[in-house]
Amino acid sequence: MAKRKSTPRMVTPSLPGYLFVSRTSDRGRGVFTSKDIKAGEVFEVAPMIVFSKKDRASIDNTYIYEYYFEWGKNGNKGALALGFGSLYNHSYQPNARYEPDFDLNIMEFIAIRDIAAGEEITTNYNYDPTDDSPVWWEKQSIKNKKQHP
Repeated sequence: MAKRKSTPRMVTPSLPGYLFVSRTSDRGRGVFTSKDIKAGEVFEVAPMIVFSKKDRASIDNTYIYEYYFEWGKNGNKGALALGFGSLYNHSYQPNARYEPDFDLNIMEFIAIRDIAAGEEITTNYNYDPTDDSPVWWEKQSIKNKKQHP
């Protein structure tokens, strides 16, 4: 019997027109939706700019530090999301989650509950939406790191 060739997974990056960036009352800017998003809906597929562990060390001393994701199966690399992917604010009660694909170098953003039009979209920066451990700026070792103005 002949071996069947598997079709590689292909994903087209998407940034729907109903997402927009606006000022928040307490966190600078954030990403919002102008239409209702249903729980389970993938609402953005962001291509990632991936950089090495060595480059990541240099970037840690810049403002980009606040916007990139740990990347790769061991988390040693870094990646900056295009689209709005690097602009979603953190929440311990998020309405969305992100799912990295290290093979395709994309990040999918998925609603974990219905999100109403006009609502800010947030994710938990700890990856797991239920993880309430301190995020990077809350950890004592970097509390005094210069933040973006």
